[in-house]
Amino acid sequence: MTRLTRRAAIALPLAIPATAFAQDWRPGQQARIVVPAAPGGTTDVMARLIAAFLQTRWGSPVVVENRSGGGGTIGTMEVVRAAADGRHMLMGNIGPQAIGYSLFRNLQYRPDSLVPVANVIRGPNVLVLHPSVPARTVPEFVAWLKAQGNRASYGTSGMGQSPHVSGVWFNQLAGTQAEAVHFRGAGPLLIDLLAGNVQFAFDNLTSSIDHIRGGRLRGLGVTSADRSPQLPDLPAIRETMPELASYDVSTWFGLFMPAAAPADAVRTVNAEIQAMLGAPDTQARFAQMGGVPAPGSPQDFAAFVRAETAKWAEVIRREGLQMDAT
Repeated sequence: MTRLTRRAAIALPLAIPATAFAQDWRPGQQARIVVPAAPGGTTDVMARLIAAFLQTRWGSPVVVENRSGGGGTIGTMEVVRAAADGRHMLMGNIGPQAIGYSLFRNLQYRPDSLVPVANVIRGPNVLVLHPSVPARTVPEFVAWLKAQGNRASYGTSGMGQSPHVSGVWFNQLAGTQAEAVHFRGAGPLLIDLLAGNVQFAFDNLTSSIDHIRGGRLRGLGVTSADRSPQLPDLPAIRETMPELASYDVSTWFGLFMPAAAPADAVRTVNAEIQAMLGAPDTQARFAQMGGVPAPGSPQDFAAFVRAETAKWAEVIRREGLQMDAT
């Protein structure tokens, strides 16, 4: 799994001029970032990177708390219910902050329950196989899946997360079947995938890239419209078969606060994130992980989240997907 060393994280602020952080607001006491997934996946890695950066800038603790389950909805509710004082942040992602609004019937929060603060990183998912699966190309994989009937299983990082709906949409377009096995984050998913307990997954490239490079998993293609610069020999899935020509999924990870969070806290944290994203060390780290920085204002991020929510509402409606959050 992708991990960030403490030494690397602490080193990041040294590349940024102190004037880039001239902000009035400070948390004044310990702040926290809630991760709505288990340790080890991209959401968790991003939260720990940001926490180390902010802690160094503010001179006060910034802790990371994992609250996994319910496709990210449990951790999201933890922040929705928290005090709106700027000290409580959510490391959100495409699942609970876009897909979930249409997928889950019984959500206890709505888009206006949170305020988008800053997008951080975006990147594709990747179709990865356990080495026991004989396929070497996407067409070979589709043929293998059809031969399995509904006996094959794929792992997801949680119901309603982009790896889950990536698999659903792929099967719909390819005319294949497979059972989805849901885990509480990419970390537990990868443990079972590496052990062969599930045959394949559509995982975030950021959390699978080291396993692909190390030969522990076989990558067949990325879910985005274009190839990834980090793995240029890996095709975009949509270019491998005519049936998959419309297939295009990218994932993203960003910070949110409770809806009534102070505007100066939102602006300050956004400014800190912009400075972090501009650091050469951050950009090199993201490239190593297979992602790219996603800079912008809180307003930019809010507009992006609205567009993503609308996009996935149409996909889910077309696929007829509905389930209960657990």
